Amino acid sequence: MIFNRCSRVVMAGLFAGSLALALPHYTEARHLAMNPEMETKVDTNHKLKMGGSSTRTVERGKQSLEERIAAILHPPVEKQETGFRVPQTMSAYDDAIIGTPLASQEQCVKYLLSVNPQPDISVSPKELVSYYYEEGAREGIRPDVAFAQALKETGFFRYGGTVTPDQNNYCGLGTTNSDVKGAYFSSAQMGVRAQIQHLLAYASTRKPSEPVVDPRYGLVRSSYGAQTLNSWTDLNGRWAVPGYSYGQSIMSMFREMLSK
Repeated sequence: MIFNRCSRVVMAGLFAGSLALALPHYTEARHLAMNPEMETKVDTNHKLKMGGSSTRTVERGKQSLEERIAAILHPPVEKQETGFRVPQTMSAYDDAIIGTPLASQEQCVKYLLSVNPQPDISVSPKELVSYYYEEGAREGIRPDVAFAQALKETGFFRYGGTVTPDQNNYCGLGTTNSDVKGAYFSSAQMGVRAQIQHLLAYASTRKPSEPVVDPRYGLVRSSYGAQTLNSWTDLNGRWAVPGYSYGQSIMSMFREMLSK
């Protein structure tokens, strides 16, 4: 009799304990079933000691704890814009320094040879013009007008002034008077690059894409600060002194080039 009572007490205790263990899982299951943002996945690789399968809850569309920690420790790095936008040149009467070419490389070569069939340069006319287009595109400077500037500065590569052909100096860089020959450059391309960088120094506060070879780049930038010159006519009295119609004459030569 006593043994039977003890048995019933023990069985009742075991039953109550089973209900206590099952109740949280039942409550959690009801919560998951009522929450549409939650889904239940079964992990069959992890077994409980009792032989059952464990249940893992994953929130749809939300980060796990590991992902949150990783996001804090390794925040995304914002990509910085390295390029720049160059306005497209639409008219032969647009005198902006920054822009795109209107003349073709072939027109530049034809124009030069129509005036001087034997230019005194260290490379072929075609190669020299290609440097203007390469360097000009890199910095956003109009290469056809820059080439017209070189034609004006060198007398269509006849020279005859202070600067000599061996300097590869196509725009009188550093020639401040008749006694100063100005800068020397190791190659035709470096001479073109220096000219393009010098134009950039006047027209923009943006630094050149390539290492600076223009010996007067820093002087221009320190003098002008945040100020820039927008047009070729703005170079009057600055690039050349007195240079009252310096920019106008360059643009006139450029428009002649377009007719070739």
